[in-house]
Amino acid sequence: MAEIPATLSPLQSPLLAAARQAGILHGYFTRIGGVSTGIYAGLNMGLGSDDELANVHENRARVAGWFGRSEADLLTVYQVHSPDVLTVTAPFAGERPKVDAMVTDRPGLILGALAADCGPVLFADPVNRVIGSAHAGWKGALTGVLENTIEAMIALGAKRDTIVATLGPSISSKAYEVGPEFVERFLDHDMAYQRFFTPSAKPGHSMFDLPGLTVQRLNEAGIKADSLGLCTYGDPTRFFSYRRKTHAGEPDYGRQISAIMLEGESA
Repeated sequence: MAEIPATLSPLQSPLLAAARQAGILHGYFTRIGGVSTGIYAGLNMGLGSDDELANVHENRARVAGWFGRSEADLLTVYQVHSPDVLTVTAPFAGERPKVDAMVTDRPGLILGALAADCGPVLFADPVNRVIGSAHAGWKGALTGVLENTIEAMIALGAKRDTIVATLGPSISSKAYEVGPEFVERFLDHDMAYQRFFTPSAKPGHSMFDLPGLTVQRLNEAGIKADSLGLCTYGDPTRFFSYRRKTHAGEPDYGRQISAIMLEGESA
């Protein structure tokens, strides 16, 4: 098990922390506490980045160690901005599945969502001991990844009225400018989504409130949900940001992880 530095101190959701007594452990990890350098400096968790692979594995081992597990127990998928959810019962063998959310009722499996502006959402049902994680960018949130995660948890025995979820650090509306075709896509889905767009300084463009949409979709799905209210773009010390790297002209970017685990005997 990797040595865990004192700087590895993930953010906590009060809503999910209440599930700690039910043996559910979670953390929204920042970029602080890792070994990567340069534009990836800190705790880069992105296996798909161009960072040195040995550094990424060390970072992943540190996160797994925080949960008291080995890197093999830390599960992250090949995220493709889909609404697809995987029910997991054991560590992955071979290539990472191409989905954007996972659920489990098996102890010892750490479900992780990687993000660098998109919304990492962690789910827990402390009564029935079922957990989930989801990567929700605009496309996933719009096409149902959050609702599908809830349904997959229910299929494992969770109950809608005992599931809670928290959105972790993600890009805020003050940093997310979009064009008219983007707005039109959402209004074609639901005209009420106009509330998530406000005019920007650029003619014809708008600022998009992805966190607001995410939390509303979760609440409309019948569960109790909230947000940490933290913007990835505006906090380079703690968070990686895809949009910030684009504006800075950098060639690549790191990813932070949000993760959750059921304590108990291994799967």
